[in-house]
Parts: sequence; C-alpha cells; structure tokens
Amino acid sequence: MDHSRVAQTVLKAVGGPANITAAAHCATRLRLVLADQSIVDQATLDNDPDIKGTFVASGIFQIIVGPGDVNIVYDQLISSGVAEVSKDEAKNVAAQKQNPFMRFLKTIADIFVPMLPALIAGGLMMSLNNVLTSQGMFGPKSVVEMAPWLADYAAMIQLISSAAFASLPVLIGFSAARQFGGNPYLGAAIGAAMISSDLVNAYAQVAAAEAGTIKYWHVFGLEVSQVGYQGQVVPVLAIAWIMSMIEKRLHKWLSGTTDFLLTPLFTLLSTGFIAFVLVGPIMRVFADGMSNGILWLFTAGGPIGGLILGLAYSPIVITGLHQSFPAIELPLIANAAVTGGSFLLPVAAMANSAQGAATFAVFLKAHDAKLKGLSGASAASAFFGITEPAIFGVNLRLRWPFICAMIGSGIGSALVALLNLRSQSLGAAGIIGFVAMVPKDIPMFFVAQAVTIGVAFTLAFLYASTRGKASLAGAEAVVEAQLSADPVAVPAAEAVESGAAGATATAVLTKAPAMAPGAVTVLQSPMQGRIIPLADLPDPGFASGAVGKGAAVDPTDGRVLAPADGKVLMTFPTGHAIGLRLDSGVEMLVHIGIDTVNMEGKGFTVHVSKGDVVTAGTPLVTFDRAAIEAAGYSPLTPVLVTNHRKFGSVEQYAEGETTFGADLLKVTAKDA
Repeated sequence: MDHSRVAQTVLKAVGGPANITAAAHCATRLRLVLADQSIVDQATLDNDPDIKGTFVASGIFQIIVGPGDVNIVYDQLISSGVAEVSKDEAKNVAAQKQNPFMRFLKTIADIFVPMLPALIAGGLMMSLNNVLTSQGMFGPKSVVEMAPWLADYAAMIQLISSAAFASLPVLIGFSAARQFGGNPYLGAAIGAAMISSDLVNAYAQVAAAEAGTIKYWHVFGLEVSQVGYQGQVVPVLAIAWIMSMIEKRLHKWLSGTTDFLLTPLFTLLSTGFIAFVLVGPIMRVFADGMSNGILWLFTAGGPIGGLILGLAYSPIVITGLHQSFPAIELPLIANAAVTGGSFLLPVAAMANSAQGAATFAVFLKAHDAKLKGLSGASAASAFFGITEPAIFGVNLRLRWPFICAMIGSGIGSALVALLNLRSQSLGAAGIIGFVAMVPKDIPMFFVAQAVTIGVAFTLAFLYASTRGKASLAGAEAVVEAQLSADPVAVPAAEAVESGAAGATATAVLTKAPAMAPGAVTVLQSPMQGRIIPLADLPDPGFASGAVGKGAAVDPTDGRVLAPADGKVLMTFPTGHAIGLRLDSGVEMLVHIGIDTVNMEGKGFTVHVSKGDVVTAGTPLVTFDRAAIEAAGYSPLTPVLVTNHRKFGSVEQYAEGETTFGADLLKVTAKDA
C-alpha cells in the first residue's frame, strides 16, 4: 500500500484538512470528525482499492484501512495538518457537533445499550413462558395444562425472566448515573428505593386505589402517595440526572474524609425526598402522557401511521437512534393492560426482514462470488434481527435495495397498524420475533412478515433484473477490487518493518506454504469460547468482512494465545488487539471486543512486543471480560485473516464451542 497516496486520497475526498475537526484511529479504521459530511466524495473512497469501506457512527466518519496500515496513513494525515485527538476526544467533538435533540437521543441510547442483553434475554424467556402457558396456541389448553410436569419449569422460567423488568429502575439508575457522571451504585440505590416493597406496586396501583389501601406520607405540607415506580423509565432517568448533579456539586464543596462520608449521605437523602415528593410524581404523569401520546398517534393514524413509521425505521437504524426506543417501548409493555403491548417490535421486525429480503435478492442476482457471499450472509443475519451487515455492507452501497426494503417495511408496518399487532415483551426483531408477540397476534404477524418480505424481495429482484444491472455490476467490480487487489505484494506491515514504508516486493511463495497453489491451511483458535459467524457481529466494519475474513469468538476465558508459530506484527497501547504473521504466510488479527479501544487499556494486559517470535500456545494478551461488559462494550472477538486477498477463500471451519488450538478457519490458496 502506498500510504502517502491513500492519505492524500482521503484528505481530498473528505474536503481537505480544513473540513476535519478532529482525527483519531483504532486498530483498523480512521475516525474523522468532519465539519461538513455532505461534501465527502464517497465515490472516490468507494473505488479506492486500498480503502475497504466507510460508514458513519455517532457522528464520526469511519474509514476502514486495515491493521498495520491505518496507523501509517493516520500519521500521514497528521503531518498534513489534521488535528490529532484521542478516541474519546473525537467522540466528544462529534457529540458537540450534534444538535441538542440528537445529543439527548444519543445519551438515552448510551444508557440503554449496556442493559439490552439482560432485557432481551428476559424478553425471550418471557416469550418461552408465554408459549408454555398461553391457551389457544396448540389447542384449547395451554402446554402446561396438557403436560402438568412442565408447570414448575415454566414457573422458574417466569421468575428468572421477570428479574430484569422487576428491577428495571435499579438497572436504569446504575446505567444513567454512570452516563451522567455520578456514582452508578448510588444510582442503583435510589432506583432500588423507588421499587421498595414498602410501596404499593405500580402495577397494582389502580386496584389499590379502588380498595382504598394506598398509604400517604405527609411531608412539607403535602400528601404524597406511597406508590412504586415499577416499569417506569422517564422518572428514573430524571432522578438519576438530579442525583448526579447533586453528587458532583458536593464533591466540589467537600474534600477528604468529609467528602467520603457525607457526599453519599446527603446525595441519597436529598435525592430521595426530591424523587418521591416532587420529580417522581411529575415525571410519572409526563411518562404516561408520552407513551399514551405515541400510542394515540400510531392507533389514530391507523395504517398511515404504520406506513410512516415503517418507512422511517431503517433510516433511524443508520443513525443509531433506534437504541433509544426502549424508553418508549418498556412503558407500553409494562402497561399492556391498557396499551395492549408494544407496536415497536413488530414494526422493527418488518423493517429488518425487509432489509434481509432485499439483500437476498442481491444474493440471487449477483454474479461475483464475493458479493454473493457477502449478501447471502448479510441477508441471513437480517432475518434474525441483525441488519447492520445488510444495510452497511450491501443495501446502502447499491442504494436501490435499501429503498425497496423501506417500501416493503412501510407496507408491512401499515398491516401491523391495521391488524393491531402487539408484542408483550422485548425480543429479536426479525422473523423469530413471533415469540415475543401476544399469542393471538402470532398468525397475523406471520402474514405481515410474508407480505413485507414478498414486497421488498419482488421490488429488489425486479429492479436488479432491469435498471439495477449496471449498479450491481459496478458494486461487484468495487468489491472485487477491494478484496483482491495487489495479490503479490509483500504486506505493508513487512515493508514498514524493513524501513521502507509504502514499498512493495515480490512475495516468495516458498516462504509462505499457505499461498502455494492448491494449498489448504487450517488455522487454530487463539481463544476459548463459542464461535460466532462474522456476519452476526454488531459492527458493520467487521460483519461485512471489509476488515478481514474469518469468524468471531464469544470468549469464556480471558486469554489470547498464539494459534501457531509466527511473529508479532503489531500491538497496541490499549491492548485491545494484536496482529500476527504466522509462518504459513497467513496474517491474523485478533480484535478483543467491539469498540474496546475506547477503554484505553483498562482490563487488558499485553505479554509480547512487536517483532517478537512466538510459538503455538504463547500467551499474547489477557483481558477482563467483566470489565469490557461493565464498560458497556461487547466482548465478541473477531479473529480475522487480514491478507485474505492473497488467498482463494477464507472460511469458518467449525461451529459451536471452541478451545485453544482447536480448528477454527480454513484458508484455501489461489489456483496457479
């Protein structure tokens, strides 16, 4: 790679140094905060053979260059006058560029994203319990009535599934306080107080009021009802923000032992009275009004309202703002007796399946093997609720599949409104979303899914057969150029090590057994855990295969070991990734977690240095999975062949559980 050329191409395409507010990089990508993203020459970036892809996340324009090259290109950018900042500073600069409403939505998303695994797991278990206990699904009796021995199993599933929802204010209090700069444990404590067993359960409030059993506090001349905040989101968010502001102010006023002892005391005491006497009751009314208002707009708008929401959902996913929807969805689910449940999950399921259907049409019409493989894997992922690979890797690149999917989603969501479909828990927004639906709505959910998929697929297939042929061929050429360029050049990292940045040389195949014509090399796993297909990763750069080909591992052991003999190509001060060149000629990148570069090395220990010769089983990195999850990041670890262009194919070779030294990937050389 000519790093200077790539840097100049990037500079010119994004509008020059004057348009770059801040720049940073991680293991594989340039991260640029641009003053004006509308002037980016996207075609130039898409057609450059050394740039693997681009996308925008959280206001940061990200350009995938690849490990071993991105840091050199970055240095070239900095030498051209671009402002250098850290990853966190870049995020802050990008956030400040957003308008207040966008910053607010991003904050809500940042609060809820770390909680989603617990909520989704609970939702899926609730769905399983619904299948077991609902009458009418398999006959007039429920499954547990037909098989009484399952009753206790269903009861335990219900107990476990309800834990996250019953403790929702505790989870929100913890996450929100951390986001607002307060002590998350104080946030959890005030959340726990809001659902204390001494209060009337919010779900039983109406019945308690009718029975006259609600008690009242008489404080400050006011009568305050002793009612809990189960299932509430907005009141807890407001109170967590107030608590964090009080705590931070007290930290400024007090110091030393006084600060340590009195700040938590005064913070909880003052926040508690403010919560129950003033903010809580007001925010409860506001939250109920917001949920009822959105519900009214959707129901009063009928199919037109569903059509509009369905058309808008996938563009919302691009911005990441869909992560804030739980703040609306959870109260709808919690108050299902009035609302009937949430309409957001079935709408999201229509949108995701539509994207999968359009991508599947591309898969059928594409002739290039690489584009076909990318679109096929992305379509499968989208049908199960993970649309980023399909959206970023295929549909937005071609544009027309994305529009076809939006139309299919709009029509399907109009059916959701027309048929009044509702979910009774959170769940996977795809075909399998039926398990979260109200049981009586499941048949019509499948009807809406069939219509959605049929419309999106038909439109995309017909367009691909006519006016889309040219763009489809162009995309295949770009993908081919990106994935197969420069098959005989020495990897850039090797040229850098020899002191000739950007230089190339002819590869000597005898030194790279994996590259010998017809050779098949099986690579072993550097980690222990569960194998995850690359397309299922919640990161478009990795999921699309733009960074490299391979698989991911959901680790169960906090160690990364050398999978074979080789040499360390690169390490990072943050410890979140490591690059190897194996003696076979394969270059491997192990990227521990998603976006973990933002942890700045906390929880990671690197045991080797660049240039070290290692043997199979050599400890490379140790990491703390719990610290990664506590910081709000995914521990899923891509294991990638980064010089995949030099080979005929790189495939996932195993499924299920893996351990150190077990077969993971199969690398097939090109034919002579």
